[in-house]
Amino acid sequence: MESLLHYVWKHRLYLPDELITADNLRVEVMAAGLSNADSGPDFLNAKLRIGDTIWVGNVEIHDRASDWFRHHHDADRAYDSVILHVVATCDAVVYRPDGKAVPQAVMRVPEQLRSNIDWLLNHDSAIPCLPRLRDIPAVALTSWKSTLLCERLERKISGVLDTLGKHGNDWNVTFYILLSRAFGFGLNNDAFESLARRLPWIYILKHRSNLFQLEALLFGQAGMLGAEEEGANGYFYQLRNEYAFLKQKLGLTPLDASSFRMMRIRPANSPHRKLAQLAAIWYEHDLLFSRIMKESSLTDLAEIFRIEPSVYWQSHYHFRDGSSRALGATMGESGLNTIVINAVVPLLFAYGRSNRQEEYCERALQFLETLPAENNRIVETFRSAGLCANNAGDSQALIQLRNEYCQTRRCLRCRIGFSLLKAGSGRRASGQGSQSGG
Repeated sequence: MESLLHYVWKHRLYLPDELITADNLRVEVMAAGLSNADSGPDFLNAKLRIGDTIWVGNVEIHDRASDWFRHHHDADRAYDSVILHVVATCDAVVYRPDGKAVPQAVMRVPEQLRSNIDWLLNHDSAIPCLPRLRDIPAVALTSWKSTLLCERLERKISGVLDTLGKHGNDWNVTFYILLSRAFGFGLNNDAFESLARRLPWIYILKHRSNLFQLEALLFGQAGMLGAEEEGANGYFYQLRNEYAFLKQKLGLTPLDASSFRMMRIRPANSPHRKLAQLAAIWYEHDLLFSRIMKESSLTDLAEIFRIEPSVYWQSHYHFRDGSSRALGATMGESGLNTIVINAVVPLLFAYGRSNRQEEYCERALQFLETLPAENNRIVETFRSAGLCANNAGDSQALIQLRNEYCQTRRCLRCRIGFSLLKAGSGRRASGQGSQSGG
């Protein structure tokens, strides 16, 4: 309840005429104050007219007035400047540490607003607001997508810089881990990143002149050369023998092959094929990070990753002879775009941010604006409801919206949720039927 009161106060969703102190003085909110995430009063520097007097100070919010004493605010000098105590239930008279009584006002949450909030937070649909997205002005959606993209990039940048710090500020190692993760293509991101962390970059660099050894290292460390594979061919055993030698020589410990998801994946995107493509890229390029930083053209950037794997993997997607089929020799357009979005763009942003070179951040943004929107279930779900992604930046924003707001039910912190609540505060959401529920 208290968090709901915070939300209503911050966004002024209460009924102004009903905001009256316990001693029957009308409260006019001239400035609600700044939300305080640290210790101390909930809202700082508020400006209120209480009766005929204008007050400037802080506001504290509780479910019950007696919570003031339960939280020991009566003995905390940080609450000396509280000018109003906002509560849902006024069950006590409260005092500041200086002994003076604090004005209190009961704030009622409008019933229809409460119904709308309950509908958003407790609806069975994963994204309950979908049927009403067309009610939101286009300019508001565009602005919110820009903010969401910034949030997603900030999260990715933080991850890149964390990896950089853990590996001696070596950008080559950092990009090696970043690129490996991107090759998981969603389902196997964590497994591919674990593989990169389990197989140090220095060993890739040391053996990069020998494609067969690179494949042996990657497949072996992925745990794919350990157990006997039914129907395995001679190529499998050659790789396994080579890995056994390298494992002993380098003191390696492989992952468990069960870390990789194999089911419901198209043959061209099988983990085996992706590992073979990754090996071919490192065979072709040594200091790939430097090459990436020089490229300003998406076409030239794509050519870096458009490398044919070894001959075997151009017609296979695992180690069984019977599985041969026609497969593309190089990565498709969609796969190349995914690598740019999830590996190159975060790298450019993180490098530009850490070195205060904005041209790299601008280049990354240009890539996102130029690349087509990703084609996945999240993007299609929003598109069907009228919220379209015009480019990769938009699709990244929608992924952020789904993962960080819809999935975690942070509707009260979402601009779409706020717009619907504010616009529909006079309508009973629970009675809108198919127009409001998904």
